[in-house]
Amino acid sequence: MGFKYMLVVMCLWAWSGSLAFATSDDGLMRVSLKRRNLDINSLNAPRIKEAVHLRDLGSVDENCCKENVVYLKNYLDAQYFGEIGIGSPPQYFNVVFDTGSSNLWVPSSKCIFSIACYFHSKYRSRISSTYTEIGIPCKIPYDEGYIYGYFSKDNVKVGDVVIKDQEFSEITRATLALLALPFDGILGLGFQDISVGKVTPVWYNMIEQGHICDKVFSLWLNQDPMAKVGGEIVFGGIDFSHFRGDHTYVPLSQKGYWQIEVGDVLLANNSTGLCEGGCSAIVDSGTSLIAGPTSVVAQINHAIGAEGYVSFECKNIIHNYGDTIWESLISGLNPDILCVDIGLCSNNEFHTMDDVIETVVHNESWGGSPTRESPFCSFCNMIVVWIQAQLKQSNIKEKVLKYVDELCEKLPNPVGQSFVNCNSVAAMPHITFTIGNNSFPLSPKQYILRVKEGCSTVCYGGFVAVDVPSPQGPLWVLGNIFLGAYHTVFDYGNLRIGFAEAA
Repeated sequence: MGFKYMLVVMCLWAWSGSLAFATSDDGLMRVSLKRRNLDINSLNAPRIKEAVHLRDLGSVDENCCKENVVYLKNYLDAQYFGEIGIGSPPQYFNVVFDTGSSNLWVPSSKCIFSIACYFHSKYRSRISSTYTEIGIPCKIPYDEGYIYGYFSKDNVKVGDVVIKDQEFSEITRATLALLALPFDGILGLGFQDISVGKVTPVWYNMIEQGHICDKVFSLWLNQDPMAKVGGEIVFGGIDFSHFRGDHTYVPLSQKGYWQIEVGDVLLANNSTGLCEGGCSAIVDSGTSLIAGPTSVVAQINHAIGAEGYVSFECKNIIHNYGDTIWESLISGLNPDILCVDIGLCSNNEFHTMDDVIETVVHNESWGGSPTRESPFCSFCNMIVVWIQAQLKQSNIKEKVLKYVDELCEKLPNPVGQSFVNCNSVAAMPHITFTIGNNSFPLSPKQYILRVKEGCSTVCYGGFVAVDVPSPQGPLWVLGNIFLGAYHTVFDYGNLRIGFAEAA
């Protein structure tokens, strides 16, 4: 399924005056990335908190994409960023090249009431000879609310090329979280479908203005924390020195995000159950971790000894209904209706739960709202998945129910990351994603984050929970832990993504 791209010759665009540019010797346009080491604070903050329908965001056209969802995150754990210039002469900014969003935004010189803006580079339109005023207000969704600003237009320098008349957002009010970030803004590499204000993304204009002939960009993230170069994003093709073997290409399942279908997720060599029939996955360079369904992340936490929180609702269900669920599955009852059959889920919940999409840990405030799944229903469905996975391993009932009870004590931490014992990392299992009928394993060294705290080292599991119900989910978000292990090709021309072992 995989094959190698031929290196392409960059299309040259004739520019006048000071807008001349050069390309690298191999005809590819490259941007070097810097890498920052994560600290305790960045990992303890929630990252991917919830997902909502596009129709629920006031800044998005309500007549478009009503079935799509936008998941809200912050960038506190973003590790990789590079430099761009905006204006003439260029004003330089460090930005995250984020495949999980589509807008370009940087702080504005008019951001005077947000403390965070004073600690970052700010765009000054009055000193740019190529600035064009737009002035339409915008707000960009964020995990703690919105960041506010307005649209402007100017030239944007990425690598050695200049994109003319690029629309972007000048941020005038930012959250306090921006204060701690080592970068100034975000350059989105997602599709225009999810762009706030339907702004044309930067990389669309790269293609439209003739800067690259091949509609592809590729990402390599250097996992060596001591290396001077943190990684590289290549527009117009791929660098063969960044990977080994061939790429496995899979088609996009939906435009908006770089979204694909993944198959079963294996813990060691055992199925975790939920994604055997397929799950969605968003490939997101704007987050470091891997987010996935609570029912799978809890199994991973148990296997690696990660700290979690105890759910007494979950334990009560296994104690009161465990035997019933076991017998029902053994007798062949449809697992999709099992929790309705025993009275822990209502038929209404199956029809309305996709109106509001949140992680299970946020369901604790459920108070009978007809648009939310009750915690008892959520946990019942998870327990069904867990028991199903154990049945396939031919485990006896007592062992299975004991294991599921232990999983109820290892649910993903709702307020931060989960500690693991650094001395146990070598004995932890591989975790394998099935993509395009091929296996993509992650070793413990790849999915465990080591963070210096004073004179000691603290270890964290690299998995967090996000729960998106059908038909949009179940959903995985494959962040830099996965992208660091696998060189990634984002092929817009053929609407597909390719993965190969990173060099």
